[in-house]
Amino acid sequence: MSDWLVSLEGTGAGHRLAMALALWAAFSHALFGALQKGRYDPWLTRAAIDAAYAAMALPLALFVVPWPEPHLWPILAGAFVIHAGYKMTQAATYARGAYTVVYPVVRGTAPLFTVLGAMFFLGEHFTPGQWAGVGILVAGIWGFAIYNLRTLTEGRETLIPALGLALVTGGFVALYSTYDAWGIRATADPFTFLAWFFLVDGLFMPAVTFRRWRRLPASAVPGLLRLGILGALVAWASFGAFMLATRLDKVGEAAVLRETSTVFAALIGWLMLGERVGPRRLGLMVLIAAGAAVVKLAG
Repeated sequence: MSDWLVSLEGTGAGHRLAMALALWAAFSHALFGALQKGRYDPWLTRAAIDAAYAAMALPLALFVVPWPEPHLWPILAGAFVIHAGYKMTQAATYARGAYTVVYPVVRGTAPLFTVLGAMFFLGEHFTPGQWAGVGILVAGIWGFAIYNLRTLTEGRETLIPALGLALVTGGFVALYSTYDAWGIRATADPFTFLAWFFLVDGLFMPAVTFRRWRRLPASAVPGLLRLGILGALVAWASFGAFMLATRLDKVGEAAVLRETSTVFAALIGWLMLGERVGPRRLGLMVLIAAGAAVVKLAG
């Protein structure tokens, strides 16, 4: 499968597959965010998910994929550090703000930074039409933030810190999107990077949350572990699909297309978490997604 995937790089078929993978990553990432924001402490939920996907990655890394090349080890170490910062800010964001409030800001901020990062570090370039799409997307983000600042009443005391943390988290998303795209292109077999990434990345949050686990009621452990397994499967589907898309096609386009997840987030927040969305907020979410669509169509 690795040879087939690599053979599609730079081809029309590879471009179409990358688009499909990015859209799948959009849906699965919105679901992942809802799982972390759900009924449990988001720090512990993330730790359970990370431990589960590291356990899933262990046999793949040791017995299935080729062993990493020597130059890949420092790249994986850098990814570990970047994702640690992302997880800390993400958990802090979800602890302070409603999911449908902070998630679009996180996911909508990221593609602007990712496009700039891909331009400066990976040599990618956007057409004027694509930059117009980025402008639409950013307008939706800031319109969303201003609307929430003016109208939200529940949890308002933590809204401004939550939005600030959401912007920082979006910056980390852009950083890891660009860095990991470089990393997965630096190895001959993309699945080697994915397997070892999930194994290494899954070690941080369980260690950081050790004391929180000790305070957790025993009755909550089985449900949290089940959620961790489900979240791990979704994480493999989301991040794995996105990384493969960046191997096949432009990082900026894949990142922007993934941010159609804001529409999925609105539906998930309403159906799963019981959060009210409202027509204006939904319209701004759609505007963000429309900006992503313009970027793709104008490419």
